[in-house]
Amino acid sequence: MQIQVGIISVSDRATQGVYDDAGGPALKEAAAGYGWEIAAEAVVPDEVRDIQRALREQVNKGCHMILTTGGTGVAPRDVTPEAVREMAVRELPGFGEVMRIESMKITPNAILSRNLAAVIDSALVICLPGKPKGAVECLGFVECAIPHCIKVLQEVPTSC
Repeated sequence: MQIQVGIISVSDRATQGVYDDAGGPALKEAAAGYGWEIAAEAVVPDEVRDIQRALREQVNKGCHMILTTGGTGVAPRDVTPEAVREMAVRELPGFGEVMRIESMKITPNAILSRNLAAVIDSALVICLPGKPKGAVECLGFVECAIPHCIKVLQEVPTSC
Protein backbone atom coordinates (compact mmCIF):
# COMPACT_ATOMS: atom_id res chain seq x y z
CA MET A 1 0.00 0.00 0.00
CA GLN A 2 1.34 3.40 -1.00
CA ILE A 3 1.04 5.72 2.01
CA GLN A 4 -0.43 9.11 1.06
CA VAL A 5 0.99 11.82 3.33
CA GLY A 6 -0.15 15.34 4.11
CA ILE A 7 2.19 17.83 5.77
CA ILE A 8 1.06 20.85 7.76
CA SER A 9 3.57 23.41 9.00
CA VAL A 10 2.17 25.43 11.88
CA SER A 11 3.93 28.78 12.21
CA ASP A 12 2.78 32.36 12.61
CA ARG A 13 6.13 33.66 11.37
CA ALA A 14 6.25 31.47 8.26
CA THR A 15 2.72 32.50 7.26
CA GLN A 16 3.67 36.16 7.80
CA GLY A 17 6.76 35.80 5.60
CA VAL A 18 9.19 36.51 8.46
CA TYR A 19 11.09 33.38 7.40
CA ASP A 20 10.67 30.46 5.02
CA ASP A 21 9.13 27.29 6.36
CA ALA A 22 11.89 24.72 6.93
CA GLY A 23 9.97 22.05 8.86
CA GLY A 24 7.60 21.12 6.04
CA PRO A 25 10.35 20.65 3.43
CA ALA A 26 12.43 18.60 5.90
CA LEU A 27 9.47 16.29 6.57
CA LYS A 28 8.71 16.07 2.86
CA GLU A 29 12.25 14.86 2.21
CA ALA A 30 12.09 12.39 5.11
CA ALA A 31 8.70 11.03 4.01
CA ALA A 32 9.95 10.57 0.44
CA GLY A 33 12.95 8.73 1.85
CA TYR A 34 10.57 6.25 3.49
CA GLY A 35 8.87 5.72 0.14
CA TRP A 36 5.72 7.61 1.03
CA GLU A 37 3.90 9.87 -1.43
CA ILE A 38 3.26 13.50 -0.54
CA ALA A 39 -0.38 14.20 -1.38
CA ALA A 40 -0.89 17.62 0.26
CA GLU A 41 1.02 20.43 1.94
CA ALA A 42 -0.04 23.51 3.90
CA VAL A 43 1.46 26.27 6.02
CA VAL A 44 -0.93 27.73 8.59
CA PRO A 45 -0.71 30.13 11.54
CA ASP A 46 -0.83 28.99 15.16
CA GLU A 47 -4.62 29.16 15.30
CA VAL A 48 -6.81 26.20 16.25
CA ARG A 49 -9.35 26.83 13.47
CA ASP A 50 -6.68 27.21 10.76
CA ILE A 51 -4.96 24.01 11.87
CA GLN A 52 -8.28 22.15 11.93
CA ARG A 53 -9.27 23.47 8.50
CA ALA A 54 -5.98 22.20 7.04
CA LEU A 55 -6.41 18.84 8.77
CA ARG A 56 -9.97 18.46 7.43
CA GLU A 57 -8.84 19.37 3.89
CA GLN A 58 -6.05 16.79 3.96
CA VAL A 59 -8.28 14.07 5.44
CA ASN A 60 -10.85 14.83 2.73
CA LYS A 61 -8.11 14.54 0.06
CA GLY A 62 -7.55 10.96 1.20
CA CYS A 63 -4.31 11.36 3.13
CA HIS A 64 -3.60 8.22 5.13
CA MET A 65 -1.28 10.14 7.43
CA ILE A 66 -0.85 13.81 8.24
CA LEU A 67 2.38 15.10 9.75
CA THR A 68 2.24 18.42 11.53
CA THR A 69 5.34 20.36 12.47
CA GLY A 70 5.24 23.17 15.00
CA GLY A 71 3.00 24.25 17.83
CA THR A 72 3.88 21.38 20.18
CA GLY A 73 5.85 23.37 22.76
CA VAL A 74 4.76 25.24 25.86
CA ALA A 75 4.45 28.77 24.48
CA PRO A 76 0.98 30.34 24.70
CA ARG A 77 0.54 30.16 20.88
CA ASP A 78 1.49 26.45 20.71
CA VAL A 79 -1.96 24.96 20.12
CA THR A 80 -1.43 22.12 17.65
CA PRO A 81 -2.16 19.29 20.13
CA GLU A 82 -5.35 21.01 21.27
CA ALA A 83 -6.51 21.46 17.65
CA VAL A 84 -5.89 17.80 16.88
CA ARG A 85 -7.47 16.50 20.09
CA GLU A 86 -10.72 18.35 19.35
CA MET A 87 -11.04 16.42 16.08
CA ALA A 88 -9.61 13.06 17.12
CA VAL A 89 -11.62 9.89 17.54
CA ARG A 90 -8.77 8.42 19.61
CA GLU A 91 -5.24 9.17 20.72
CA LEU A 92 -2.28 6.84 20.31
CA PRO A 93 -0.13 7.82 23.32
CA GLY A 94 2.71 5.41 22.53
CA PHE A 95 3.90 7.62 19.67
CA GLY A 96 4.39 10.68 21.89
CA GLU A 97 5.92 8.59 24.65
CA VAL A 98 8.54 7.09 22.33
CA MET A 99 9.32 10.45 20.72
CA ARG A 100 9.91 12.06 24.13
CA ILE A 101 11.94 9.14 25.54
CA GLU A 102 14.22 9.01 22.50
CA SER A 103 14.49 12.80 22.27
CA MET A 104 15.52 12.99 25.94
CA LYS A 105 18.69 11.14 24.89
CA ILE A 106 19.49 14.14 22.67
CA THR A 107 18.22 17.14 24.67
CA PRO A 108 16.80 17.59 28.17
CA ASN A 109 14.30 20.10 26.74
CA ALA A 110 12.45 17.20 25.09
CA ILE A 111 10.51 16.86 28.33
CA LEU A 112 8.67 20.04 27.28
CA SER A 113 7.48 18.54 24.01
CA ARG A 114 3.80 17.78 23.54
CA ASN A 115 4.23 15.48 20.53
CA LEU A 116 1.30 13.18 20.01
CA ALA A 117 -0.46 10.95 17.55
CA ALA A 118 -4.18 10.61 17.04
CA VAL A 119 -6.73 9.29 14.58
CA ILE A 120 -9.01 11.65 12.70
CA ASP A 121 -11.58 9.66 10.70
CA SER A 122 -9.27 6.96 9.28
CA ALA A 123 -6.12 9.08 9.07
CA LEU A 124 -3.15 8.91 11.41
CA VAL A 125 -2.07 12.39 12.55
CA ILE A 126 1.37 12.80 14.10
CA CYS A 127 2.27 16.11 15.74
CA LEU A 128 6.01 16.76 15.54
CA PRO A 129 8.30 19.52 16.80
CA GLY A 130 8.73 22.72 14.85
CA LYS A 131 12.49 22.50 14.51
CA PRO A 132 13.24 20.60 11.28
CA LYS A 133 15.94 18.41 12.84
CA GLY A 134 13.68 17.49 15.77
CA ALA A 135 10.71 16.79 13.50
CA VAL A 136 12.70 14.43 11.30
CA GLU A 137 14.32 12.71 14.29
CA CYS A 138 10.98 12.18 16.02
CA LEU A 139 9.42 10.80 12.84
CA GLY A 140 12.33 8.38 12.61
CA PHE A 141 11.74 7.17 16.16
CA VAL A 142 8.20 5.99 15.27
CA GLU A 143 8.48 5.25 11.55
CA CYS A 144 8.52 1.48 12.01
CA ALA A 145 5.02 1.49 13.55
CA ILE A 146 3.43 3.65 10.85
CA PRO A 147 2.81 1.16 7.99
CA HIS A 148 0.96 -1.30 10.25
CA CYS A 149 -1.06 1.50 11.86
CA ILE A 150 -2.07 2.85 8.43
CA LYS A 151 -2.99 -0.65 7.24
CA VAL A 152 -5.25 -1.22 10.25
CA LEU A 153 -6.87 2.21 9.90
CA GLN A 154 -7.56 1.68 6.19
CA GLU A 155 -9.11 -1.78 6.54
CA VAL A 156 -12.76 -1.74 5.69
CA PRO A 157 -14.84 -3.96 7.96
CA THR A 158 -16.65 -6.72 6.13
CA SER A 159 -20.25 -7.56 6.84
CA CYS A 160 -21.38 -11.08 7.79
